[in-house]
Amino acid sequence: MASRKLKSAKLVRRLRTKQSIRRRVHGTADRPRLTVFRSNRNIYAQLIDDDDSRTLVAASTLDDGHQSDTPVKAGTIVGERLANRAAEHGITKAVFDRNGYRYHGRVRSLAEGARNGGLQF
Repeated sequence: MASRKLKSAKLVRRLRTKQSIRRRVHGTADRPRLTVFRSNRNIYAQLIDDDDSRTLVAASTLDDGHQSDTPVKAGTIVGERLANRAAEHGITKAVFDRNGYRYHGRVRSLAEGARNGGLQF
């Protein structure tokens, strides 16, 4: 008998919230979806065109030359880097998908960094 992997209540709640958000948020080529994923060590952000199912721009703490003191500062740096790359591709507006995470800490700093970099959402 195969053993099933049990999911924590916290993860189940995040996935349920994520599904609720994804029902309402849809990215296009003109206004892509800015999605955030955070692991215990890193934070990742992508601008996604859901019509063509492709990533237009991405940034993360794993990029070359990334240095920060705290995870919150890392989020701000990643957000600014993403906004600069988006501007190079002619993207100025996006819709924000927090991916089920609370708008707090690293997720909030990434969003504020992207806004400071010139991305509107």
